[in-house]
Amino acid sequence: MKAFVVNKYKAPAQLVEVAEPTVGERDVLVQVQAAGLNLVDERIRTGDYKQILPYRLPLILGSEAAGAVVQVGAKVRGFRPGDEVYARLDTHRIGTFAERVAVAESDLALKPASISIEEAGSLPLVALTAWQVLVELGNVQPGQKVLIHGGAGGVGSIAIQLAKHLGATVATTASASNADFVRELGADTVIDYHTQDFEQLLTGYDLVLDSLGGENLKKSLRVLRRGGKAFGLAGPPDPAFARRIGANPLLRLVFTGLSSGIRRQARKLGVSYEFLFMHSSGDQLRQIAALVDRGVLRPIVGKVFPFDQVPQALGTLEKGGIRGKAVIGKP
Repeated sequence: MKAFVVNKYKAPAQLVEVAEPTVGERDVLVQVQAAGLNLVDERIRTGDYKQILPYRLPLILGSEAAGAVVQVGAKVRGFRPGDEVYARLDTHRIGTFAERVAVAESDLALKPASISIEEAGSLPLVALTAWQVLVELGNVQPGQKVLIHGGAGGVGSIAIQLAKHLGATVATTASASNADFVRELGADTVIDYHTQDFEQLLTGYDLVLDSLGGENLKKSLRVLRRGGKAFGLAGPPDPAFARRIGANPLLRLVFTGLSSGIRRQARKLGVSYEFLFMHSSGDQLRQIAALVDRGVLRPIVGKVFPFDQVPQALGTLEKGGIRGKAVIGKP
């Protein structure tokens, strides 16, 4: 089969013939029909994440997809050939930029029936990220105040909708050109990050979802009430994350040092900071699919690239400017 493979860090992904995936007894072989594009794919290609995600090269890129079941392992009971499914693959076995991929049954769910295959392919990573911040870890309750940075992006556009469904009052940062768009998604307050300083306009928030890191994260801590929670997607990684991924003692020490400043600032303010690196979950994807089919969540696909344009598509991610998610079409 054909797949996009990275043979050397920083080198472009190459479309080559590779062996068919091995299908274990609890795996499902999926014919890929759409695959979401994410900055993590580009970070893996460049080697920026090789300490956190020590993959062995050559490596097939891509971590989320939607498609049709081709074959199921001997112990699989929840799926059968022909089912339309979607998944975010486990971090240790990615490879959706290919014609077919083997997915652990526990990471897979039936795709929402009400949306297209491209929309389904755009959804797993961003929806799981939003779910794990707002539901699993944040436990957002009706009446709470939530700040979501980058509301027009992939994670932000889903997180706004989910936070509103949970009953929160939602503020978001976006460009002026996207202000009406994020309001349509449910944002109550829109901050133009080009001309306005959210720290001067917001206070007393219960939760912040930060996708930028750096100074933006520091300022985000200061808009929280005491006891509020900040979740960072862009780092720095913290000791709790190091323990979750089973990092070696040296890497744990590095992560502790990298995050010491932001954790110290959070303690002084009486708030908490946690680095989030989302995990795969078929159970959560089933709950998300139900919300999509009820009309609560709407996937936002900003651009669909042909399968043979994976290298060019990855190059566009750093530039930004795509509303919602970018997706790779059917191989």
